[in-house]
Amino acid sequence: MSLERTLSIVKPDGVRKNVIGDVFHRFEKAGLRIVAARMMQLTQAQAEAFYGVHRARPFFRDLVSYMISGPVMVQVLEGEGAVLKNRDVMGATDPKKAAPGTIRADLADSIEQNVVHGSDSADNAAREIAFFFSETELCPR
Repeated sequence: MSLERTLSIVKPDGVRKNVIGDVFHRFEKAGLRIVAARMMQLTQAQAEAFYGVHRARPFFRDLVSYMISGPVMVQVLEGEGAVLKNRDVMGATDPKKAAPGTIRADLADSIEQNVVHGSDSADNAAREIAFFFSETELCPR
């Protein structure tokens, strides 16, 4: 397994619930290192651009509205096999199907408000990281 980076977002419901620290602790406990982090309020244009891959899907408008409904915490995680490790820590998108002990099983309310986003591949991770952070904002490896 190789050292890689992935993007993670604590979504508006996670920020509202004040579980950022719990989410970060789970990443660190799994061996992931936070190499950049920023709290921000996404604009509609940013949310539409970031989730543009879903533009044709029926849930796109609701997803954008949700992602701009409050601040988010955006972070870059680094570690061995970071993309898959983060996806394991997050759990299935639907919290009812997520394994016990995962972020979504423990903290999410619904498939729509599921606390976290994580890149689904190394290629998407690179694109998503570049969307939010410049190379100079990432702590060196």
